[in-house]
Amino acid sequence: MLMLAGKKIIIGITGSIAAYKMPLVVRQLIKAGAEVKVIMTPAGTDFVSKLTLSTLSKNTVLVDLFDDQSWANHVELGRWADLMLIAPLSCNTLAKIAAGQCDNLLLAVYLSAICPVMIAPAMDEDMWHHPNTKKNLEVLRGNGNIILNTVYGELASGLIGEGRMAEPEDIVAEMEHFFKTSNQLKGKKALVSAGPTYEAIDPVRFIGNHSSGKMGYAIADELANRGAEVTLVSGPVSIQSKNKKIKLVSVTSADEMHTTCTADSASYDIAVMAAAIADYTPTVVADQKIKKKEGELTITLKKTKDVLGSLGKTKTKEQILVGFALETENEKANAQKKLEEKNADLIILNSLKDEGAGFGHDTNKVTLFFKNGKEKQIELKSKSALAKDIVDAIIEIK
Repeated sequence: MLMLAGKKIIIGITGSIAAYKMPLVVRQLIKAGAEVKVIMTPAGTDFVSKLTLSTLSKNTVLVDLFDDQSWANHVELGRWADLMLIAPLSCNTLAKIAAGQCDNLLLAVYLSAICPVMIAPAMDEDMWHHPNTKKNLEVLRGNGNIILNTVYGELASGLIGEGRMAEPEDIVAEMEHFFKTSNQLKGKKALVSAGPTYEAIDPVRFIGNHSSGKMGYAIADELANRGAEVTLVSGPVSIQSKNKKIKLVSVTSADEMHTTCTADSASYDIAVMAAAIADYTPTVVADQKIKKKEGELTITLKKTKDVLGSLGKTKTKEQILVGFALETENEKANAQKKLEEKNADLIILNSLKDEGAGFGHDTNKVTLFFKNGKEKQIELKSKSALAKDIVDAIIEIK
C-alpha cells in the first residue's frame, strides 16, 4: 500500500449495482494515504449514498457541473489527479465515453483528464458479450485507457456468468501495481517497430502483409506507461497511439524501416522489433502504373535489409534487443535459431496455427524464448495485457 501514499485519485461512479463496492475501495485508498475525490453520475446516486462516500473520502462528492451555489471546474479536476478510476463503468457510460459525449460532470472530467484512466466495467453477461460493448471497449483501450478484467460470478440479474466487476481489493491492487510500475523504466530510451511494410511495384501497387500493428503499439504504450522515453517506428496502419509520451515516426518500406531504426541505435537501452517487415522487395519499381496485358507478369525480387540482424550486430551488453518470430512450421526450432543468429536477448514466437493469435486479432498467444535458455508460454489474452507480460520479461532481463 505504500505506493498509494500521497497519490491524488479521482473515482468516477456510474449507475450500476456494483457501485455498492465502491465505499470499500475509497476506504482502502484513504487508509493507504491517498487523497480521493469522488464524482458520480446522477444514476450512480441511486445505488450508493453520497453521504457515505463523502464521509469516507473526506471530500464533497460531486455530481453536477452546476449546483445552487457553485460551478464544478472539470478542467481543474482533470488536471489535479495522478490517476482517474471509473468504477463501476456501466454499459451506458461506456457507450457515451466511446462516442465522446459530455452530458454530465463525470464525462466532462474524463475528457479533461491528463492523467491515466483506469476502468472497471460492470454489466450483465449478455450486455458484456454484445458486439457493441466489445467495440466500445476497444475504442477506450485504443485511447490508452487501462481496462480491468471483469470476473465470473453472481450477477444482479441472478445469473452466473461474466461481467461482474472486479472485487475492491483487486481494484486497489491494480492501482498499486500501476503506481509501482509507472516509473520502472524512467530514464530509459526504447525503440519499437510496428505494423507492415509496403514494397512498391509501381505508383499504385505494392507487396505487403496483414499486420495491423496492434501488438507493437501495445508494447510501445506499455513501455511509455512504465516511464520509458519511446520512439515508435510504424509502417502503414489504421490505428494510432494516444500516448503523448510516444514519439511516432511513420515509414512505408523495409528500407525506410531499416534506415530509421538503425540511425541512432546506440542511444537506445531497449529495442523491440515487432514490425512485420517484408523479406523481399522488387528490384525495379515501375515509374507508371503497369497496365494489364495478355500473358504473365514476372516481378523479380531482392532481399531487404535485416533490421533485427543489423541491431544485433551493433548491440552492446547494456542494451536489450527483442524480436518476433511468426512461424507456420518448426516453430520452436526457428525461434531459437533466430534468437542466436540475430544476437537477440528475447524472441517472441507467434504461431499462425493458434486460433485468435497473429495478424488482425485483438488477442495473441505467444512463447517467450530467452537468451539464457528459459522459455515461457503465455496463453491467449488481449494484446494490451500481453504487452504487460512482455515488458515484465524485458525488465526481468535487465
